[in-house]
Amino acid sequence: MMQRRETGTARRNLRTVLRRTYLGVSLFSVSVVGISLTVLAMLALRSSADYSLHMIARSMGYTVEAAVVFHDPVAASQAVARQAGDEQNEIAEVVVSDSRGEPMTVWHRDRQETPLQSLAVRSTRWLLPAPIVLPIMHDHVRVGELRVVGYGGRLSEFLLNGLFWILLCLLVSALGALYLSRKMLREIIHPLRGLAQVTHAIRRERAFERRVPHTRIIELNELGNDFNGLLDELEAWERGMQRENAELTHQATRDDLTTLPKRTLFDTYLRQVTENAAPSEHVALLFIDLDRFKVINDSFGHAAGDAALVGVASRIRAQLREGDMAARLGGDEFAVLLVSLRSVDDAVDIARRMLVGMQAPFTLADGQQIPVSISIGIAVLPDHADDAETLMQAADAAMYHAKHQLGGDWQMALAVRTPALDETTHS
Repeated sequence: MMQRRETGTARRNLRTVLRRTYLGVSLFSVSVVGISLTVLAMLALRSSADYSLHMIARSMGYTVEAAVVFHDPVAASQAVARQAGDEQNEIAEVVVSDSRGEPMTVWHRDRQETPLQSLAVRSTRWLLPAPIVLPIMHDHVRVGELRVVGYGGRLSEFLLNGLFWILLCLLVSALGALYLSRKMLREIIHPLRGLAQVTHAIRRERAFERRVPHTRIIELNELGNDFNGLLDELEAWERGMQRENAELTHQATRDDLTTLPKRTLFDTYLRQVTENAAPSEHVALLFIDLDRFKVINDSFGHAAGDAALVGVASRIRAQLREGDMAARLGGDEFAVLLVSLRSVDDAVDIARRMLVGMQAPFTLADGQQIPVSISIGIAVLPDHADDAETLMQAADAAMYHAKHQLGGDWQMALAVRTPALDETTHS
């Protein structure tokens, strides 16, 4: 695939950009080595304080477990004071709550401090680890909660020793970091961010139409072009997979001969319609069977039988309205679902039109004419059934009654509460 390049735009290679950037970073690092070491030391102290606070909290949780289980605030207060009162423990506050979240005991460190020490402790609170909140468990059941807040005395001492130089270095570092971050964002980070955004959109949203934008850096631009080429191939592959899936779905749900839906799809739609039908809404099921279909196959051949099935399906489909569905259930059996009927008479009218539509014989390719008739059983929800399965049974029984009479006619099913389902009433 040909690479797409912008014209009239000067580009620099990645080596030049990185060399200049890292030269600036190196020169800047020399001037701020003091703040770097200070920050690292403070982070190390904070990490150590966080680890120590976690260990103290875990130990304290085991200590007060019995007191919380028996809801003994006095014992819980004594256990907390005994462990938190140790001067080596950097703890400012401990709160023990019961299972309902109500405090059982609250412990605060009472320490005499000079104004300067108090100021230093307050200044280092932002460096302290977050308060530790641990559940108190007993036999795998949460019986309470422990909240431990760090004090930060050691961090305050460290802060007092280097406060002036820290502030000065922070100012220089902020100015230099602002310049370098803007430069890095403009030269490197922004193109890589565009690549990452496109990648995330493809992975999360399947947005194969997204493309990586161009950049002035030659290597990154070539990487984007190659990535866009892969996206072109993926997009084509995705479209092919969608077409194959659509074909497989069609094969799984559509009859190959008549192109009508198969029984599985029809049953799903029937259940949806019957379950969502309003009490005043009429839904009719027409169960249709070809009369003397075996005679057609024996007399004219299976090709003629297939032609008759295709013709019957076409004439049935011609009588459908929007929202109705016709399906081939198997062999010479068809079903039609009629929705949003005003009355039972609407279903009868459609059945009669289908019967009239079958009166004309089918003409084969060799000129032979095949007379075809159908028998129709009609069942209406809610008159003849309460659910999809009963509706299908009622229409099937009505169809067999019509077929065993003379054929080529329709028959109405019995009501839901009629004990003999195989006895039908001709409308």
